[in-house]
Amino acid sequence: MAQHLANLVEKVGAARLLSGAKDLTDRILPAVVKLAQDSSQEVRYFGRRMLLSLSSHPEFEKILEKYIPTKDLQTVRDTIFTLKTKGLGEMPQDTQSARGRRSLPGSGTVRASSLNREPLNQTNRESHSHYSCRSQTQSFADKTEYIKQISDLLASKDFRERIKGIDQLVADCQNNPNMVINSIFPVFDAFRARLQESNSKVNLYALESLQKIIHLLKDKLSQVVNILVPAIVDNHLNSKSNAICSAAIGAINALILNIDNILLLQPFCAKAQFLSGKAKVNLIEKVADLVTELYPRKPQMVEQKVLPLLWHLLGTSTHSGTIHGRGGSVRGATANLCQALYAQMGPSLSECAASQPANVHKSLNDILRTLS
Repeated sequence: MAQHLANLVEKVGAARLLSGAKDLTDRILPAVVKLAQDSSQEVRYFGRRMLLSLSSHPEFEKILEKYIPTKDLQTVRDTIFTLKTKGLGEMPQDTQSARGRRSLPGSGTVRASSLNREPLNQTNRESHSHYSCRSQTQSFADKTEYIKQISDLLASKDFRERIKGIDQLVADCQNNPNMVINSIFPVFDAFRARLQESNSKVNLYALESLQKIIHLLKDKLSQVVNILVPAIVDNHLNSKSNAICSAAIGAINALILNIDNILLLQPFCAKAQFLSGKAKVNLIEKVADLVTELYPRKPQMVEQKVLPLLWHLLGTSTHSGTIHGRGGSVRGATANLCQALYAQMGPSLSECAASQPANVHKSLNDILRTLS
């Protein structure tokens, strides 16, 4: 159950799960906290994996205080701190070996692999146990050392060392991707700071390097989408530097090409609503593209995420009908979004708008009339 729930949590994403929706946030968060403290090592592993995934939400601390009893808060905070500094660790040995078990009539559960090999004698058993324990300890030590090394480089006061850290991360994604993936949250927390820093040289280098990282890790980056999207679009899409703006657009396009677009829909819609200028226009256009790609397979999800954005954009119309933005470009992007939705939904788009305020309904009809 914990394993299936962990897969669902990572698919749905922290933004939706912690949105405060009734029967969602108030159920999932306490359940995850309980699983992270379960007596079973395997269940604890998946509980902590979910906790780590949810902790990427920018307002996680506030949400935690709202839904988790005060007496449990410190334990949860300590767990998250350990996860972010030392990583999740390897899947417990019993979990992995459970896949190699099968049930035989009248004999309980046995290892399938034991049917075709000699039983371990006591000496071999002790040796195997010692080796396994030493191997896990070594793996944990290696990961801890890796996180410290890459974080120190990325946080160096010398900008040349920070660039060296970015180069190392790209090389590790190519040559040792498992190490990066197993340490994904602390590593990308450190990398995010380079995407957002004030030194434009490092900033640009990080954005350009991110495109390479996305191409190398692809869907394995789905866990950190909510870290990456704000780090890419905030400030950069409205940058006065053409190089930085272009690199940010390149990173966004790389995400669209390499990650399941369902995971990008919510963060793109949120940013399209609250950003301004060129950034707003760019993200509205990207959402319109996602509508065309995703609606045939996920119509309800697209409507749930995109229609509130459309109502917001239409509701910001002035009395003259021009939507706020530079040179009317937001209006053009909004028209494209309407066109993409109408192509998929047909007349039901107008029916959905019927419950919205009169100015929203009117703006939609004006745009649809222009399109037809």
